[in-house]
Amino acid sequence: MHRDIERLTQAMPPENGADERADWAAARVSWGVTFPEDYRAFMAAYGNGSISDEADILAPAPVGTTLVASMADVTADARHVWEMVGGRDVLDVDPNHILAWGVTSGPDLLCWLTADDDPDRWPVLVIGRHTRPMFTVHPFGMAEFLRRLLCEDSTTWEQWPLSIGRPLLLNPAPSYVHWQVQENRWRAGLDPATGEPSRFPEGF
Repeated sequence: MHRDIERLTQAMPPENGADERADWAAARVSWGVTFPEDYRAFMAAYGNGSISDEADILAPAPVGTTLVASMADVTADARHVWEMVGGRDVLDVDPNHILAWGVTSGPDLLCWLTADDDPDRWPVLVIGRHTRPMFTVHPFGMAEFLRRLLCEDSTTWEQWPLSIGRPLLLNPAPSYVHWQVQENRWRAGLDPATGEPSRFPEGF
């Protein structure tokens, strides 16, 4: 297991995750990049799903549900937001190097900046909908970024990077639910995030 994913599983067990079985060769053709090792390991351990029903982690290709967003849609949204708020005057990057891997209920957009030829050196870009500044860049990968969100008190950050508070992610302990588990729960009349009886017992 990738070192950063192993550390992440100590904070957020992948018991309700599933191997997404991503076609990485097809993803490279589709996106024109090789994805970071920690992200590929995340997709094998957790798959496409949600953290505490507050943050979706996106697969490189669409999955068969409407319960989580798509990488293509969130990436397009991130690039559009960058352009609308000032483009290079606000963040001097090529918008084609903004690639989304997650979105929160904020809704904050969690992205990579993909300019480096080595994907394992891509920093995390957060586009915060209710943060100041709106754009923050963090010099570590997505798995380490998630671990720090879940394990380190918000006061240890120079500035908390998200519009949503840390307690929502912990809720009271961080949990991950794969989209297929969410969908099966919903169809059974259960809350997709918790598996408890839903307010909408009829499901779909």
